[in-house]
Amino acid sequence: MEISILLMKQIAELFLMILMGYLVVKAGIVTAEDSKVLSKIVLYLVIPCVIIHAFQVTYTKNTVKELELAFAASVLLQIILLIAVWAIAKALKMDEVELASVYYSNSGNLIVPLVTFILGEKWVLCGCVFMSVQLVFMWTHGKKIISREEGTDWRKIVFNINMIAVVLGIILFFLQIKLPEIVDGTMSAVGVMIGPASMIVTGMLLAQMSLRQVFANRRIYFVTALRLVVVPMISLLLLKFSHLISWHPDGKKILLVVFLAVITPSASTVTQMCQVYGNDSNYASAINVMTTLLSILTMPLMVYAFEVLM
Repeated sequence: MEISILLMKQIAELFLMILMGYLVVKAGIVTAEDSKVLSKIVLYLVIPCVIIHAFQVTYTKNTVKELELAFAASVLLQIILLIAVWAIAKALKMDEVELASVYYSNSGNLIVPLVTFILGEKWVLCGCVFMSVQLVFMWTHGKKIISREEGTDWRKIVFNINMIAVVLGIILFFLQIKLPEIVDGTMSAVGVMIGPASMIVTGMLLAQMSLRQVFANRRIYFVTALRLVVVPMISLLLLKFSHLISWHPDGKKILLVVFLAVITPSASTVTQMCQVYGNDSNYASAINVMTTLLSILTMPLMVYAFEVLM
């Protein structure tokens, strides 16, 4: 019950942030177009700061084992879910925005505050492992389908600031190189912006849309059901029958962190990428809002299912 309450509180706060973005546009303070600048700041500055700061922890054998389990679970889910969502999208003739919105979770904005409140800051790093794995998929598979680019330019992927941040964070962790306190503190402070900034962008885009059309669009409810119910249930069954829980004495907590990352609403990064690469950011934003709103109900239920089955 306590976890459910914390989940609802955290998601409600994010929804209020969406409302703030909506109101500043409706009040004429900024325009929806201004959100592009904020999107680029989140993608190319805030997210790298979150990743690098997360890996600034003390190296121990137990920590490495925790990371190994989180990594194995994250890779397993991302690969199997990619195949499952691709098959669903092909069968149901979903477009690239719908596919990306169903497949990619909003772990970047939610996992840090959720895990901190529910399990404690100690377990945030396991959540960042999932974020890092998803980031690799996002900037390869996700960028390719959203940008509609032909072929893959691996140089752009390898030298993307987010990919560099993942590699740098891992190197710093294993070599136990601690950044100067003022640098790490600055990255931590900037990283805190990830939730508010991303949700404000979503609200700003929503302000230029007809809310009546958003809530009357049956297709959005269908995509939301896939994101919040089908994907989490597939993930839960995979974790259950993988027996990964036996890898570590705290296996259940580690897998809960990964599961929390999977069951969050659709990724706001999809909206931001649609803006940057010229895809349908309005539709992506509408899906993000709907999944965020309804996740207040679905996430507590999915966590309860996890507690029962695992």
